[in-house]
Amino acid sequence: MVILISEKIDLIVGALGKISFEKGTYVYIGSGMGSNGSTALEGRVNRHIRPSTQKKTHWHIDYLLNHEKSSLNRLFLIPSLKRLECIIAREIVEFSDSFIRDFGSSDCHCKSHLFYFKEFEDFKFKSKLQN
Repeated sequence: MVILISEKIDLIVGALGKISFEKGTYVYIGSGMGSNGSTALEGRVNRHIRPSTQKKTHWHIDYLLNHEKSSLNRLFLIPSLKRLECIIAREIVEFSDSFIRDFGSSDCHCKSHLFYFKEFEDFKFKSKLQN
């Protein structure tokens, strides 16, 4: 997900507590590996694009997406039977300007699954996944 933040936000994000989000572009790496419902890819994406009034705040990303100064700009979907979330996150952290520690990564060993970019054109990088 590519998320735009129109101005600095201070937000309490569940157990992570208070986090400051600078104005700019954030890229969130998530997964939808379940077999049906809100855990499958289509269900997860549909849930995230629903207005905040139509869903409970559950995942870290919900807190950010529900904020009025945040907007979902773009989605990149990668249907796969292989878990790619952490592989992609480890690549993106290398060229992001910073990241929000432990965001979206409470069930793995990644530094984060939310990455900050001061300027963002589009993903134009050669991934190890292509090899």
